[in-house]
Amino acid sequence: MSLEERELEVLIGPQHPASGHMRMIAKIDGDIVVELRPNIGYVHRSVEKLAEAKKFLQIIPLVERPSLADTTANNLAYVMALEKLLGLEAPPRAQYLRTLLAEINRIHSHLYGLGIHGVMIGSSTAYMWCFGDREPFIELAQELTGARLSYSYIIPGGVRRELPSRFTEKVEKALRYMENRMKDYFNLYLNNPVTRARLEGVGVLSKEDAIRLGVAGPNLRASGVPYDVRKVEPYAAYPDIDFDIITEKVGDAFARVMVRVKEIQESIRIIRQVLKKMPEGPILHEKYIKAISPKMREYMKETGEVKFPGIFANLRIPAGEAISRVEGGRGEVIFHIISDGKMSPYRMRMVTPSFRNVILFEHLNRGVRVADIPAIYGSLDYFPPEADR
Repeated sequence: MSLEERELEVLIGPQHPASGHMRMIAKIDGDIVVELRPNIGYVHRSVEKLAEAKKFLQIIPLVERPSLADTTANNLAYVMALEKLLGLEAPPRAQYLRTLLAEINRIHSHLYGLGIHGVMIGSSTAYMWCFGDREPFIELAQELTGARLSYSYIIPGGVRRELPSRFTEKVEKALRYMENRMKDYFNLYLNNPVTRARLEGVGVLSKEDAIRLGVAGPNLRASGVPYDVRKVEPYAAYPDIDFDIITEKVGDAFARVMVRVKEIQESIRIIRQVLKKMPEGPILHEKYIKAISPKMREYMKETGEVKFPGIFANLRIPAGEAISRVEGGRGEVIFHIISDGKMSPYRMRMVTPSFRNVILFEHLNRGVRVADIPAIYGSLDYFPPEADR
């Protein structure tokens, strides 16, 4: 029997929930994967093309939609590019509020990814725990922004809302809860011999390959590359915050999980510093405060809320182009905006971490067993709509 006759082609997905809105085409020999190719394109968002027909302000919720568990990164990166073209920076307090939301979002994004990975390798407990423990952080984000997942909180020149009353105490309560829960995660799931047997030594990505392939985020750092945009090119309040870049050396599926777990712990540390160091002052650039009517300024003073999108209804961005990047939960998010001075961008390009990491499906799934496919997939925290933006 020839080699070709021994191989069987298996179509995995698109099936939600499982492979997500993506099909993987696997060639297998027995239960050994000879080749696996990802086939994206089942949930195309067309964000970049739609943006050409939308006003700059209308694009904010549009860019959030592809990465639903990690929307703040897209919101922030897009607005930072607009601010470069406008030639302004948000006031210090707004920068801290942006950082606060980004780290709250990072925690529940990581818990989302860890939960999905848990159920992929047969741990319904990990799935239910992670999704349950996301709720305190989703509720915090909702109280701060007024929305559950798609916030549109960050706007040119600042943010939309002040801190709610007693918010600091509520945040500290959620952080202490998560710190205590981490012990349970290690005892029942992360140090479980079944979990380790499924993940250790599986889907190993070397440091050299991670760099060569342009991998982003925790998947890059799990292979020993200490690259994090928050440190390499600090933005928002990160220049004033003391935190470590979390790395692992092995580069296997378990290392990728552990980077995310430790980043949750590091985000807790960052959030506490943000709340402690947050300066007083306005949450919106003075240019836009002056543009608000006296009655609206009084409303803003009383409620701590910017009437949005009223003052930006006819926002025009000067002609030019700008690039911005931030470190989202899944990795580096990049925006490139070209403006011709009109109310819509001439061209907008967004590069998401899932799009950069999709190459790992083919790279890591050679010579592994069929049962290792979900273990590797889940460890990448890949989100199909984010790649198929």
